[in-house]
Amino acid sequence: MWIWMDFQVHIYQVGPNKMGISWITQSSTPAQVQYGLTPSAINNTANGVTNSYKYLIYKSGEIHNVVIGPLISNTVYYYRLGNSPKGYSFKTAPSQFPIKFAVSGFICIHYAGDLGQTEWTKSTLDHINKSNYDMLLLPGDLSYADFVQNLWDSFGRLVDPLASQRPWMVTQGNHEVEKIPMVHNEPFTAYNARWKMPYEESGSDSNLYYSFDVAGVHVIMLGSYTDFDSESKQYKWLQEDLKKVNRKNTPWLVVLVHAPWYNSNTAHQGEKESVNMKASMEDLLYQARVDVIFEGHVHAYERFTRVYKEKDDKCGPIYINIGDGGNREGLATEYINPKPTISLFREANFGHGTLEIFNATHALWNWHKNDNDEAVVSDSVWLTNLSLETTCNV
Repeated sequence: MWIWMDFQVHIYQVGPNKMGISWITQSSTPAQVQYGLTPSAINNTANGVTNSYKYLIYKSGEIHNVVIGPLISNTVYYYRLGNSPKGYSFKTAPSQFPIKFAVSGFICIHYAGDLGQTEWTKSTLDHINKSNYDMLLLPGDLSYADFVQNLWDSFGRLVDPLASQRPWMVTQGNHEVEKIPMVHNEPFTAYNARWKMPYEESGSDSNLYYSFDVAGVHVIMLGSYTDFDSESKQYKWLQEDLKKVNRKNTPWLVVLVHAPWYNSNTAHQGEKESVNMKASMEDLLYQARVDVIFEGHVHAYERFTRVYKEKDDKCGPIYINIGDGGNREGLATEYINPKPTISLFREANFGHGTLEIFNATHALWNWHKNDNDEAVVSDSVWLTNLSLETTCNV
């Protein structure tokens, strides 16, 4: 007998033409997805795995993960989970330009960082939902559960309406660590169990860092809260991953990291995750000619010029701090003055960003702040791919 509880569905891209689907049930159900191109023709079936985890006295529900495909790009699919009669649908990302990401701490993919579970979070999610994005990128700090595991469940229910329809690609932040010395020594227990990303496909040995290709963009997700020095597995993986990038196939190179390497807000200055990781990896990303680096952690917005070693450099990445999705800790309202010359725009407000990549050379970045529950474009700039800077030898 099927008993509906709460599914907390989210989907994530796996390779060029597959989709991972994750959901949670409180009662046993098959780790199986039925899917097809119309609601009445869900004729394909894929099976996956089920796991769960314990955290102190908390026991999670059954966490199911199924990978389906091969799928057609830029196409709506309909699906059902386990033995549930409830229907869902999602749209696959395009295989070529244009593509729109959302980021809140959202490229159109969308960017949204430090999301949390507040009224501002709901407002940000509503604005993102209206933007018709193809994929969401989130640079860490998802649920703000901070050891209270039921908050992971409420976060899953909060984002289910969006995360079940478009792929969400995430990396971890400090609020995902959840390590208690002498009590619970394993970090990222809930994050790794609930938000499995396709790290194996990129040759990574950890869910905390990975990469993937989508529509002419190579996206790298880095882990601020795992080892990153030159002898670490993450550093060596990044070296190898960057060697494999073919800028003819993926002319855009985008990186996400939680703890910001460049930041003129007074919040989170001097933290080792920022300072030491930058010292370790900045050269790698500069030499690879990364186009844009999205950062979270600081609960405010800031856009830098192309930067390398603290200075304006036409061959360096553009840094964008987007840790302003909406969270219980509030905004980081104090900036360092005078404003550094490499900082072009900064504002303490909740919001999200969209990166619409039109072709191999040009993209439009918009940052939308939440004003009176309306998404207002406050910062907008055209970005050009570093391939146009012939002296940078991309």
